[in-house]
Amino acid sequence: MIDAFARDYMHSDLRAVRAAILWKLDGLSEYDVRRPLTATGTNLLGLVTHLTGTEARYLGDVFGRPFPERLPWWGDEGYEPFADLWAAPDQSRAEIVDRYRRVWDHADATIVALDIDAPGHVPWWPRPDVRLFNVMVHVLAETNRHAGHADVLREQLDGAVGTEASDMVLQGFDAAFWTDRHAAIEQAAKAAQEPEPITSLATAHTLDQPMGPSTS
Repeated sequence: MIDAFARDYMHSDLRAVRAAILWKLDGLSEYDVRRPLTATGTNLLGLVTHLTGTEARYLGDVFGRPFPERLPWWGDEGYEPFADLWAAPDQSRAEIVDRYRRVWDHADATIVALDIDAPGHVPWWPRPDVRLFNVMVHVLAETNRHAGHADVLREQLDGAVGTEASDMVLQGFDAAFWTDRHAAIEQAAKAAQEPEPITSLATAHTLDQPMGPSTS
């Protein structure tokens, strides 16, 4: 049975992963929170911007409770594709983080006010008529997905891993441990490669000859 327990359980998980997303920004320079670290431009502050829009739409507009601040959205006139996945120079980190927190408050109010089976409408989904349960699962999955991206980005920058500063499980291993582990995994990957086919020169020469009737 889907009930208030399910709603509260997912809500708790959502709060935790939101905090993990913001922790990934701690201690980094303005350049490092903005710099693209994949070929498609994925960056830490852009993930925060994207998730801000995600919660505003799914836990706001979808249930007739629009977030009061104007946020760009695909489909808007003049909207630049993927504009919500990076931060312009004139957008401060504080401004972006504060807006994300305000969206949390708005989304939290929606979650608390509605029953888990409260109806909503997502016009861009193939099956647009939804319940709060469906949307909470979607938002939690989306946030966790991008938290995983943030994990990898932050590790590339300074080696920091985990979900919060007090999480010492991974930090408890020294640099030598991780160097050895990296080398062992690399060795295993190389050992698993398919061997290159070996073709003798004589065989290669034969294969290069056109096939035809024997003249002998």
